[in-house]
Amino acid sequence: MDREQVAALLAGAKGYLSGEEMSRTLGVTRAAVWKEIDALRQAGWPIQSSTRKGYLLAGPPPALSAAYISAQLPPDSLFAGRVLVESVVDSTNTRLKGMAAAGAPTGTVLIAQEQTGGRGTHGRAFQSPRGEGLYLSVLLRPRLTRLEDLLTLTGWVGVAARDAVEQASGAPVRIKWLNDLYLNGRKLCGILTELSFLGESGEPDYVVAGMGVNMSQTAETFRAQGLGDIATSLALEGFPVEPNRLAVCLLTALEQMVQDFPDKRADYLKRYRTHCLTLGRRVSFETADGLKTGTAAGVDGQFALLTAGDDGRDYTVSSGTVTML
Repeated sequence: MDREQVAALLAGAKGYLSGEEMSRTLGVTRAAVWKEIDALRQAGWPIQSSTRKGYLLAGPPPALSAAYISAQLPPDSLFAGRVLVESVVDSTNTRLKGMAAAGAPTGTVLIAQEQTGGRGTHGRAFQSPRGEGLYLSVLLRPRLTRLEDLLTLTGWVGVAARDAVEQASGAPVRIKWLNDLYLNGRKLCGILTELSFLGESGEPDYVVAGMGVNMSQTAETFRAQGLGDIATSLALEGFPVEPNRLAVCLLTALEQMVQDFPDKRADYLKRYRTHCLTLGRRVSFETADGLKTGTAAGVDGQFALLTAGDDGRDYTVSSGTVTML
């Protein structure tokens, strides 16, 4: 028996759980159970006790907990029992890609309290201060579909993450093409989706979808990072959220996305377009002929940005950097 097993039992209980029942389930003495409960209390877990009823977890733990997050998911969830929480990693995406190459199963989740080498698109650094954001990556092995379907997955993840953040916090989050979440005109979350192929056949092997949500940074924090006019956090905008709850909402939305992919593309496209901050805005974008400017006019069936260029030409932007002017 270890502390995580006791934590999982308490987190998954619908009410009070007796020491006798816990000891029987875990195959240990009641004294051993009490010892671990006392240690959890010392760590800040809000555990209540009643002589007649047993023990009750009265709220979320004081920090991210794999046992707690898994217990909030349905038992048959793709992610239940496969959640890992680390104190510090270089990058949750990088670490999870290594785990995937070593055979980790679909549904493996890696969450970090801090990243020392967080990555965004195009190799950009992603600031990941300890305890101020939720840094989460999931490993998926989608059933074999057309490659063009898999290449739209970043858009799907954007829709799922947007819905999850709004559900957890109430914040009116929007999507900046292609894979950033914005709140009140500033960046709230970066999303990085990476696809790996089998060397022998060239078939898709796995997808790692990662995201970093700014939760509790202050204006001073962003100014110190040179992001004062660019980034924001949920707390800064008046939408504080408990990190375990946010993780559960993200995993729930991502699991629904997996079930919907790729058959419900029309629904995800509709939601993407509804919440896309970029549409109707003046933008600059990269083309083979250099940087162009124009107006973002729509999102096509592949989640590409349709742009009316100032030079009178229409452009379909599938990748690269798009900047709102």
